[in-house]
Amino acid sequence: MFDKIKELTKDTVIYGISTIIGRFLNFLLVPFYTNVFEPQDVGIYSNIYAYIAFLNVVFIYGMDAAFMKYNSAADEKDKEITYSTAYLFLTFTTLILSALLYLGKDGMIRLMEIPHTYEHLYNYLILIILFDTLAIVPFANLRLQRKSLKFTFIKLGNISLNILLNLVLVLKLKMDIEAIFMANLAASAFSFIVLTPDIYRNFELRVDSRYLKLMLKFAIPYLPASMAATLVQVVDRPIVLALTDEKTLGIYQANYKLGIFMMLIVQMFQFAWQPFLLVNSKEKNAKEIFSKVLTLFLIASSLLWIILSLFIDDIATIRFWDGVSLIGYKYWSGLVIVPIILLAYIFNGMYVNFQAGLYIEEKTKYFPIVTGSGAAVNIASNFLLIPFLGIMGAALATLFSYITMALTLFYFSQKVYRIKYEYGKISKLLLLILAISVAYYIFYYQGILNFQMKILILFAFMTILFITKIIDINELSSLTKRLVKRE
Repeated sequence: MFDKIKELTKDTVIYGISTIIGRFLNFLLVPFYTNVFEPQDVGIYSNIYAYIAFLNVVFIYGMDAAFMKYNSAADEKDKEITYSTAYLFLTFTTLILSALLYLGKDGMIRLMEIPHTYEHLYNYLILIILFDTLAIVPFANLRLQRKSLKFTFIKLGNISLNILLNLVLVLKLKMDIEAIFMANLAASAFSFIVLTPDIYRNFELRVDSRYLKLMLKFAIPYLPASMAATLVQVVDRPIVLALTDEKTLGIYQANYKLGIFMMLIVQMFQFAWQPFLLVNSKEKNAKEIFSKVLTLFLIASSLLWIILSLFIDDIATIRFWDGVSLIGYKYWSGLVIVPIILLAYIFNGMYVNFQAGLYIEEKTKYFPIVTGSGAAVNIASNFLLIPFLGIMGAALATLFSYITMALTLFYFSQKVYRIKYEYGKISKLLLLILAISVAYYIFYYQGILNFQMKILILFAFMTILFITKIIDINELSSLTKRLVKRE
């Protein structure tokens, strides 16, 4: 048993680190773009990529998960059959959907509000989605075969090539935002080409109707939940564009990306949490452990939140060589939204924690309701708030959607797997965050949020954590001793 757990832990670490490194490397393009391109150009590219993210979900429609389920359970002689069935059918539907996108080009360009001078970027959208989809089953197969290092090298190779081509095409060849799409297309094609030998080894020209029916029956229900989850992440971009302009969207998106510092913490927690809860679900004190994990996560993430919220503008506006900063000076007006985005990711972390009950009791049928409610709140809040608050309204819509998802998932999870959380500490901490947030924005808009005031707010936050015993010194000391104790 322990050997299996060790294998799971090793794979989790490799996939987790590769994903986190990959996202961080991609984030490095944000300073690059904002110091090179105008906000309206960044707005155009951000809007198109929102559609790419959504269409990726439609093109895949859960077939990667279906393939993994039936290939992992199949006999050795049926491995190739399940692989070929999933790969051939997904290839067929990908070509059909790509053709439909091309035939409906004029209507889609109008819907996406792509300016006339950038209409040619739509062709890149189709090809990027096509190559990404064709690599889905081969990547899933690498995971099933536990070839985590190969999986990681290809993913990181994709990202590295993307970054390198961005630098060459923009800095050397002086290209506009077409360089972003050209680099992405080359990177997506690279992954597909590198995976071609694996496709050939596992492939036979055959679609098994029985397996196909099983896979589709399993996959299609994934689509609504996946679409709703993707909408929560990207729907704000086309709405911001529709209600404002490209420049505003560019400023919003660049500052939204600064939430990566909290997003990475949440993702690291998620990679560790999912195997941890499954491994420890049979322990006698499992619910007590899960309760304590939520409290510790909230305390740790709130400390990161207060530091980043207070000092992100100081960090983002530091001038390095040739006047380059973390984000270009034309985007600084949007820094005000960063504390809201960081807070939204804290609630995303709570959402991740509350998944325990549904996973353990196998009640995943509730996830479409949860993500659907988050998407509905996001869309409605964006339309209601942006006309009055601009990009701050869009940031608040993101926060409200993650709060909705966390609360809805908490409700369903408690119905099937009741955990007695430390409600006293949690409520005190959330009220403290709310109070600090209100104070922050009052001082910000009054123009008195100087460095000394930030230090005072940080000191007050830390002091209240101990006075209210959100952080208990005795408990902290005991926990530290346990963590460093060597058996």
